[in-house]
Amino acid sequence: MMTEPKSEYDVVVIGAGHNGLACAASLAKTGRKVIVLEALDSPGGACATTEFHEKFSVSSCAQWLYQLNDSVVSQMSLEQHGFELSARNIPTTVLCESGDHLTVFSDRLEGAGVSDKDKAAFKSFTKQMLKFCDVLSKAFKRRPPNLVDRSFGDVTALLGLGMKIKMLGKTDMRDLMRLGLINIYDVMEENFDNDLLKAAISLDSVLGSHMGPRSPNTVFGYLYRHMGDIYGYGRPGVSVVRGGMGQLGQSMAKAAKAMGVDIELNASVDRISIDLDKVTGVVLKDGREIRADIVVSSADPKTTFEKFVGLANLETDTLRRVKNVRMKGDAAKLHIALDGLPNFMGLAESRLGDRLLIAPNMEYIEKAFNPSKYGEFSTSPIMDISIPSIHDSGLAPDGKHVLSAIVQYAPYELDGGWEAGKQPFQDLVIDCLSQYYPGLKHQMLSAELLTPVDIEERHLIHGGHWHHGEISLDQVLMMRPFPGASQYSTPVDGLYLSGAGTHPGGGVMGLAGMNTAKEIISQKKNRTG
Repeated sequence: MMTEPKSEYDVVVIGAGHNGLACAASLAKTGRKVIVLEALDSPGGACATTEFHEKFSVSSCAQWLYQLNDSVVSQMSLEQHGFELSARNIPTTVLCESGDHLTVFSDRLEGAGVSDKDKAAFKSFTKQMLKFCDVLSKAFKRRPPNLVDRSFGDVTALLGLGMKIKMLGKTDMRDLMRLGLINIYDVMEENFDNDLLKAAISLDSVLGSHMGPRSPNTVFGYLYRHMGDIYGYGRPGVSVVRGGMGQLGQSMAKAAKAMGVDIELNASVDRISIDLDKVTGVVLKDGREIRADIVVSSADPKTTFEKFVGLANLETDTLRRVKNVRMKGDAAKLHIALDGLPNFMGLAESRLGDRLLIAPNMEYIEKAFNPSKYGEFSTSPIMDISIPSIHDSGLAPDGKHVLSAIVQYAPYELDGGWEAGKQPFQDLVIDCLSQYYPGLKHQMLSAELLTPVDIEERHLIHGGHWHHGEISLDQVLMMRPFPGASQYSTPVDGLYLSGAGTHPGGGVMGLAGMNTAKEIISQKKNRTG
């Protein structure tokens, strides 16, 4: 039974996603009275486990765990509240229609006739990328520096980052400066010969984004994704949460409540109350008002400013910046209930639990991307496939399995609309998957496709973009979501942002929530000190 909300709190947190819960728990530990208001009937946000067919459950949005920061797990004691992994350090296998697949481990390559030259180059490339990730990871764990009104802490952070870069050495420092601005396609051509290997790394650079391998600064996308190899729980590589990703949300909610946080589900916020440019609390859709001097929104930036704050309360410059945040999703989710163990051509049963990719080469990915530029879905989509029931039998009945796939590219604004386009796209995706898994249609009991519009409606994410905005150089670090709201505080006094649309960005990290709490605590100390 949920605690009845009081009329007054120190902090109201909008949204019980993982960042909102991490922020609430951190603030509650300081003695503040905190309430979390969640519009849906369960906590976790995009970390959700959904039954899409009788007794078949799947992680309906985020499906892999690879970036959750260790400190979130330890500080919230999540393992004491039901959180555990059913598998960790899962390799990636890139599927080939011929059955000659490539398996990419964190430190080696197997299969697909990969040459000794590429094996050696992969080790060197991985070592260098992890060096760069380590440098950037320090910036991810704190608020981005304010380049205009620089405090002593901002100056110190910038100097520290500069020193870390300098300590890389002349060669690595030069490469970091160069690689951060160019596309992953050119980098792959410089380093490797094997098409499957180049495709696997390229896909990691563009997954979840409206970009192709030839798009600028996609190398940063690769570094961003692999940040979890430096600080992620279960690192390196991806992990599977027992019970699905929804169990992470449940565990975080239990942990937050144990720290004194009140959580109310099915509590839709109508608006943030503002008086003389300062927040005074929130008003729920049922008419109730909860007063607080601080409101933290873990919703995406557009929802926060356009819906909760209201356009009338925004200055012209802020309004323009809100409207210009790019956050239209380009990825769909496919869920399939299977009447037995999947059988991919040439894939050993021991590899079925891997992260499976359909991306034969970089040209394939680029051609898949091209139609989405014009509001069309890909006729040969790329896929990131998980069969989580291999690791967690509780997700399906005995002897049966579930398959979940991220499918790109599927533009949010589809020409002709998704009402007409959804079934043709689903049929096309299943046909493409059947090229690698010929028995799929005979084993398929049920299928569900979530378009970006469906993801928007189900998970309340504007545009259906699970990162709450593109991960590109103009929308990261001190530019996320936009200047003036990139240090978690906003132009509205007392309003803070803590979702994936803030620094350091999307993915299940928890750092945005914890960083927001640190900023609130720090600003309070500065005002009273």
